[in-house]
Amino acid sequence: MTKPPAHKWEFRARFRRDSFGWKSQPAIQRVKQAVAEIKKVARTDPVLGAEGAVLFLERVSPALSHVDSSSGAIGSAVNRAIAELVPIIAGAEATPPIRQKWLERLWEAHAADEIPYIESLDDHWGTLCGSPEVASAWADRLVWVVKEMWAKDRAHRGHFHGTSACLSALHAAGRQAELLSLLELDTRRFWPYQRWGVLALSALGRADDAIRHAESLRNPWTHASDLARICEGILIDAGKADEAYRRYGLEANRTTTHLATFRALTRKYPHLPPQDILADLVASTPGQEGKWFAAAKDAGFRDVALGLAVTSPCDPRTLARAARDYAESDPAFAVGAGLAALHWIASGYGYEITGLDVWAAYSPTLKAAEAMGQVEVVKEKIRSIASIGEGPNFVAGVIGRQLN
Repeated sequence: MTKPPAHKWEFRARFRRDSFGWKSQPAIQRVKQAVAEIKKVARTDPVLGAEGAVLFLERVSPALSHVDSSSGAIGSAVNRAIAELVPIIAGAEATPPIRQKWLERLWEAHAADEIPYIESLDDHWGTLCGSPEVASAWADRLVWVVKEMWAKDRAHRGHFHGTSACLSALHAAGRQAELLSLLELDTRRFWPYQRWGVLALSALGRADDAIRHAESLRNPWTHASDLARICEGILIDAGKADEAYRRYGLEANRTTTHLATFRALTRKYPHLPPQDILADLVASTPGQEGKWFAAAKDAGFRDVALGLAVTSPCDPRTLARAARDYAESDPAFAVGAGLAALHWIASGYGYEITGLDVWAAYSPTLKAAEAMGQVEVVKEKIRSIASIGEGPNFVAGVIGRQLN
């Protein structure tokens, strides 16, 4: 019988050792493309998709060795990739020998990860095992090393790259009591390890004890958002959604943008009025109220949005886009957003603002003013904005002739 040809992964040739220069954006784009390719294959052939995911995780760290990681952007991209690929590997119905081979390959890649880019893989180890039985076997393989490391004299302790993998495997195997007993040896009470104790207590049905244990671990080095996410999940699973929101909701759902944070909270807590969630978020960032403009606008609270836009600095480009988008449908809002954009530009806010940004705010503002029949009134307000400061400001320099 002829063996079918091996699948040709497009990302494979792109992820060779040292294949990227120092710029992070091209590498980030390639990571996204690789994940998309793997997910597409996994939809029709889950086992082949999982094989591609393992191959990518083997190759990604050596390929990125020269990329500038100082901003954290490339590390975040790889972590997102891991979060998307782990369910593909875990969910594939592979034979035991194939899954064991995947795990061995990932174990070797994790051990050789010097930067490290795939360090977080060990937190998913129990999930990657695919079953409690496989997870238990891996726990047996690793637990003696962890015990040996933690039992030594403090001055002689070292680092074992598989510590979290061991704890994750114990948790996935359902060996919660053994996991808690092992963690008693961790005298440093290191959060990345002790978090598994919180999860173990929750799995044993001891939600209140889990929350108390998590809170006892708070210190300046604790990953506060991770703690909040775990505790929030425990309380929600226990039917205490209101307490989860009050104690941990805002901290647990902070994400890359203010708008994304607001959307995450409204999705997770649909029983709470969006305006109340927005008010809590605004109150949590005193002096940065303007940054919630987009969230308020997106929720339909345009009057609130305009109030936020003038309370503290807001991105002029965001305000200018709002003026453009609403110039016809809601000219009053568009005028307010456009005037706020010009105000913050005149006051020196905004990143690398150019004359085009001034025109991008001015033009839709005048268009909306025409629809309202208030061109001269709005122009007078813009003249006032153009006079901010002791001398001519940037707005005056760009559109001064139009105003005069």
